[in-house]
Amino acid sequence: MPTPIALITGCSSGIGRALANTFKAAGYDVWATARKAQDLATLEAAGFVAVALDVNDRNAVADLAGRLEREAGGLDVLVNNAGYGAMGPLLDGGVEALRKQFDTNVFALVDLTRACFPLLRQRRGLVVNIGSVSGVLVTPFAGAYCASKAAVHALSDALRLELAPFGIELMEVQPGAIASSFGANATREAEALIAEGSPWWPLREGIRARARASQDNPTSAEAFARRLLVAVQRKPRPALVRIGNGSRALPLLARWVPRSLLDRVLKKRFGLGVSL
Repeated sequence: MPTPIALITGCSSGIGRALANTFKAAGYDVWATARKAQDLATLEAAGFVAVALDVNDRNAVADLAGRLEREAGGLDVLVNNAGYGAMGPLLDGGVEALRKQFDTNVFALVDLTRACFPLLRQRRGLVVNIGSVSGVLVTPFAGAYCASKAAVHALSDALRLELAPFGIELMEVQPGAIASSFGANATREAEALIAEGSPWWPLREGIRARARASQDNPTSAEAFARRLLVAVQRKPRPALVRIGNGSRALPLLARWVPRSLLDRVLKKRFGLGVSL
């Protein structure tokens, strides 16, 4: 049997790097993507096939698929992990912020999966889409991010059915709080959006709290990666996997807690229980 090939996007740190390490240790030939030259050099030194990739660059996506076909001859696992998260009031960010979220988290995911479809079909492979519990329990000051992840969930449901006739499986993953640089990046994005002229300026501490929320008692990226590998290796594979602190409790809150009560809880948590 040939060595299984895994393509994992967004491997510079956090979940992506932990997944690359875990799949490599399990015997996969891991193609790990990143954007920065320094990160690529680190990945190459660690024994990965390091690939420069901006998932929003359609030409680069096509080139990667072509290279995979020439050098690997197929693809067993595609992990759509690369993502982008910006926090702030939805109307402050407006359409531009919403578009940036969907470009990276939704449109690029579909584009890469489409480019890799012939390779996955040849190996009867697996697509793993990294969503988020935020796509199930929507919170204030993260509307664009939550919407993009909810779209990932809906697209995953459709793709799972549409890929089945070709022998390709799809697994949707909804992480909870996972230790990564996501909180720091989200905080930086939030700070760039918070301005004194914003109507939400008095609520800026709530915006900062939402940006940091993903790092409240987080599960380690390494533990996340190990549990995901177990799910990938399971037969039959689960269609939906929830891993990490809050990944099970928060969807239950969204499903069973009355909307009026949940709104009160979220307003209190993020400083929205005031009149401006």
